[in-house]
Amino acid sequence: MTLARFGAFLRGLFLLALLTLFLTGCTGGRQAAAKVTESAEAPVDSLKAIFSLTIYAPDGKTQDLDAVLFSVPNKRYRMELTGSLGIGVASLLWLESGWQMVFPTEKMYMNGAGYMVGLMTDPSLPLVHIHQVAGLFEGRVIPEGLEEISMRDSANSDSAVIKIHEARDAMTRHYIYAEKDGEILWLETLGRDGKTERLNIEEYKEFSGVKTPSKISFVRESEQFLELRVKRVSRGKSFGSGTWRLNIPRSFQRIGG
Repeated sequence: MTLARFGAFLRGLFLLALLTLFLTGCTGGRQAAAKVTESAEAPVDSLKAIFSLTIYAPDGKTQDLDAVLFSVPNKRYRMELTGSLGIGVASLLWLESGWQMVFPTEKMYMNGAGYMVGLMTDPSLPLVHIHQVAGLFEGRVIPEGLEEISMRDSANSDSAVIKIHEARDAMTRHYIYAEKDGEILWLETLGRDGKTERLNIEEYKEFSGVKTPSKISFVRESEQFLELRVKRVSRGKSFGSGTWRLNIPRSFQRIGG
């Protein structure tokens, strides 16, 4: 597989990562392989999410994937993506010591350090803020630490009042989002390439007593590229030690420098 073709493949995978709208900066520092250094017992705030997603290609074709996320917030994450017949497409393990992402059918892998996960050599691909990815399944839509610039009232077709917020983060990145009855309807900002990116939330549900976005679509420059559907979220789970190991055969090719 050529790097260009694999870049297109990676583009589809990283679009699943939900918060491409919120990404800034880069990893930096030395790269490190992920090692298990923590107890297998999960704290009470651990989370397991099962979801599915549809990737929309520019040529009109779609790709459906199933996914599961194991999360101990801000400490460690494991994400598995599977295609038809349950065939593994990608595995991601993030620990504080480093992260690894493996593509078994392509016999390739990536690794790095820091909370930004992605292919640094291709600026057209989104970098994934791993904590914000997991945060969406915890019911957090708006990035933490935003400073509000302004707020105004609007109204939709049923005369319901919608609040339109403008805000910025610590890096002065600009955001606009809509809120109705305490629920975020959409959020918009610019991607790394300067194109408008928008997250639309079509439905909220309660999972384990927490109101969580359950149907989410992502749009770039008016074109939808991803739809995500949350099926189940459970909390307070203990995960086996194997969850925090990711074996990479020596024959696999490393990409991304």
